[in-house]
Amino acid sequence: MNRTLVAALISTILVIPSASAIEIYKDDVNAVKIGGFIDARVINTQGETEVVNGASRINFGFSRQLQNDWKAYALLEWGVNPVGSTDIVYNNRFESIQEEFFYNRLGYAGLSHDKYGSITIGKQWGAWYDVVYSTNYGFVWDGNTAGVYTYNKDDGAVNGVGRGDKTVQYRNSFGDVSFAVQAQLKNSAFYTCDIENITQDACEELWAASSPSAQQVEYNYTYGGAVTYQATDKLVLTAGVNRGEFDVTFGNGTSSTAVDLIYGMGITWGNFDQNGFYAAANVNKNENHDTDNIGRLINDAVGLESLFSYKFDNNIRTFLSYNILDAGTNYVIQPNYNADPNDMFKRQFFVVGLHYVFDPDTVVYIEARRDYSDFTSADKAQQARMEVSEDDGVAIGIRFTL
Repeated sequence: MNRTLVAALISTILVIPSASAIEIYKDDVNAVKIGGFIDARVINTQGETEVVNGASRINFGFSRQLQNDWKAYALLEWGVNPVGSTDIVYNNRFESIQEEFFYNRLGYAGLSHDKYGSITIGKQWGAWYDVVYSTNYGFVWDGNTAGVYTYNKDDGAVNGVGRGDKTVQYRNSFGDVSFAVQAQLKNSAFYTCDIENITQDACEELWAASSPSAQQVEYNYTYGGAVTYQATDKLVLTAGVNRGEFDVTFGNGTSSTAVDLIYGMGITWGNFDQNGFYAAANVNKNENHDTDNIGRLINDAVGLESLFSYKFDNNIRTFLSYNILDAGTNYVIQPNYNADPNDMFKRQFFVVGLHYVFDPDTVVYIEARRDYSDFTSADKAQQARMEVSEDDGVAIGIRFTL
């Protein structure tokens, strides 16, 4: 309920991957930590059973004490894929079909002061993540309805709501209230195609050949902010917004401009890692913020994520989560997308999980998903493509944290 509690909360958000890091060097000025985890799982979904990577990662944290109570720090984090590639796309695309053994997740440097706050520059978790992170504790199936993993389950790099690229962020706290503001300073262009699992190069070739299924997206600066209120030792309230603007040039030569906007709030009770009851929920309203499962821009949608958990004294943790992203019908307003005017997009599912926590750094788990999504379309081929990555499933695995 004091400044220390809020500062601890924000520190957790800033360096979530390093929460269990091991200090490998320390002197009077400098410190170096190594963290991360290996998560290997067996999953059955989409009619297949495979061993897959569970977003395994390794990170290095650096800190240096400066004069006048200032501190400099940096984090470098790479995703690692210890089990090889897979064709199953069941969750976060950036993680689940990554074929490289190493790939960039986070990388930033900054300065902090107990009074003046902190400023960081680089690829880092966006301010919007402060609003919704408390429902993101399932190991296998992330919510994908809170507006974090945008553009068909990517990592939120493009619009700064997930692991945002080229982001400048300022954080501070006053009493029980903390806040974050950010700007994403970039000039970028990428290509999207109404084809599942197509590479950027192949999509660009389709766009250059004037294919109606391809679009070039020019997406530059974005801005965001979030506020966190530590109401009691257990109750936390959050709210935030993120905004950007982009230009889309379709393969047939036509173009349009759209504002990407998301705003919402969240509530959390308890601590997911401690014994006892934990509950969290968040709701958001978004416009032109994400795409459907085949790459078409969603004009307008409402999302909700919720998670309820209980950790027993015998080290067993159970949880239930419910998530929905409802865009309704006629959500694809651009005529260039060749969409049925009555297409329905509603991503909706439950996840149940059972974790055995040997200790905070070693967890064996089983999680299952039951899907209730509705992707109705008169084009049955498109409907089938929409449904494939939203199937029911069950997974067992082990997470070993450094």
